[in-house]
Amino acid sequence: MTKYLLKRIVLGLLSVVVVVAIVMILIFTFTDREKIFNGDGIYTKMSNNDREMYKYSQWEKYGYLDYVQYTDYLMALAKSGEITEETRADAAKIARKVDGNSGVVAEYVAKFKEHYEAQGYKVLYLDAKMLTPTKLALGGKQQYFAYKDTPIINRMFSFFGRLVNIDNIHYVEDDIEDRGLTFTLYDPVYNTEDGTGEVVEKKFSPAIMGNGTRHKYLLYFDSRFPYIHQNLVTIRLGTSYSVNRNVDVFDTMVQTQGAYVQSTMTYPTGLTESSADDLHTATYSSAGTHLSTPILSDRFTDDYTNVSPYRQNKSRLGYSFVIGVIASILAYCVGLPIGILMARKKDKLLDKIGTFYIIFIIACPSLAYIFMVQALGRAAGLPHYFDLMKETPLMYILPIVSLAMPSIANLMKWLRRYMIDQMNSDYVKFARSGGLTEGEIFRKHIFKNAAIPIIHGIPGSILSSLVGAIITEKIYYVPGVGNMLTNAIALYDNAVIVGLTLFYALISITAIILGDILMSIVDPRISFSSKAR
Repeated sequence: MTKYLLKRIVLGLLSVVVVVAIVMILIFTFTDREKIFNGDGIYTKMSNNDREMYKYSQWEKYGYLDYVQYTDYLMALAKSGEITEETRADAAKIARKVDGNSGVVAEYVAKFKEHYEAQGYKVLYLDAKMLTPTKLALGGKQQYFAYKDTPIINRMFSFFGRLVNIDNIHYVEDDIEDRGLTFTLYDPVYNTEDGTGEVVEKKFSPAIMGNGTRHKYLLYFDSRFPYIHQNLVTIRLGTSYSVNRNVDVFDTMVQTQGAYVQSTMTYPTGLTESSADDLHTATYSSAGTHLSTPILSDRFTDDYTNVSPYRQNKSRLGYSFVIGVIASILAYCVGLPIGILMARKKDKLLDKIGTFYIIFIIACPSLAYIFMVQALGRAAGLPHYFDLMKETPLMYILPIVSLAMPSIANLMKWLRRYMIDQMNSDYVKFARSGGLTEGEIFRKHIFKNAAIPIIHGIPGSILSSLVGAIITEKIYYVPGVGNMLTNAIALYDNAVIVGLTLFYALISITAIILGDILMSIVDPRISFSSKAR
């Protein structure tokens, strides 16, 4: 069994890499990269050369290419001592037209071109855009830069190389004192202080804090499920461009949503006020940040000043998981009993009604019956879309029913088929001859054997809840992971598409392996070990 599992895990991970590689090739090679700006408000407000420079800067930020401005090249020469600051300033005064440069400017313009073309870069000189012979157009200043596309193989290595990040005390490059880790049994976030800064009340809450790390809190406890949280190991699936701009895909999936939740907060300086800040999310900003702004210096005693707010609603992953798990439970609670009855009452009225339902679900497009459920629910007065500002348990009913309907039909179909196959087996005839009742035969023998393939799908049903239901979430405006994928596709947010592809693939592989393990536990006759014959 162990050998089998190791083999499946290795082959599964290789399959995941291949799938992600294929998706990256399709997206980053065959999709027009300019489409990522379709929903970019900053891009639409720019014009002329400023717009072109913005495009290249964003493409570099999101890994499409390496991009170097002429002014940065001169700065690097000055910093290394190859040219003086005076020469740098003179060489930076490029003309409005490429053929208008002379003297020291022409010299370094030529050197820049020679230097980067030798490294495989393309060098572009954007002439100034003029309204009149003497007046520049808006955003029309002349520009000079070099760029080189990032090979797709480099993107793949970069993606997988930064997938798992381990925080450490050398993360901060600034010169800081007392780098290291601190363990405390009394989390400062929960301490109550008097006006002099003395702690008058302590709450037992262990925490591990770092100095020099990216996150201040590496491990801590709070009242939110799962109650113990860590920032030591973080997952990076890629930075979103439009779905949740400049935020990592994994963070977008796990961050809470909705309105801010304020409470009485005591900051490290002792200041107490009503705030939604979650001090456990504090990350390092830059040296002297807490002293540079009065609002920060009043609250923080160090440069861990970047904090996220508490929000009242679940994360995208949370919504998808809750709806998916409840739908799976509903499907098994309804589909299995009906499937058993259909098998026992073969060709009777119940079996015919169940068969009609199965055929209806198979033949009817999912959009059609989901809209049908939505229309019936609306007529019955149920909420037919999610509203984060007014969330109620009733909002979950229609998405759960819509998601459970195909699963119920699938369970009915396969359990009926497996049980009818078992009914014709020799061991069933032997059991009848032994005097067992039909109920005992179905319960102790037929159902037990027919349920084995059904059991294999249980881990998949649970884990697939994490990836969300793409169509269902889109129709009901569920702020889940499935809806996130459709938004990413519509907005050409390629990093989100790749990140979710990896997430989906890992969930699928895990579900298959867990299904095999569960099936072997339920039926000891199933063995995945191979023996020499």
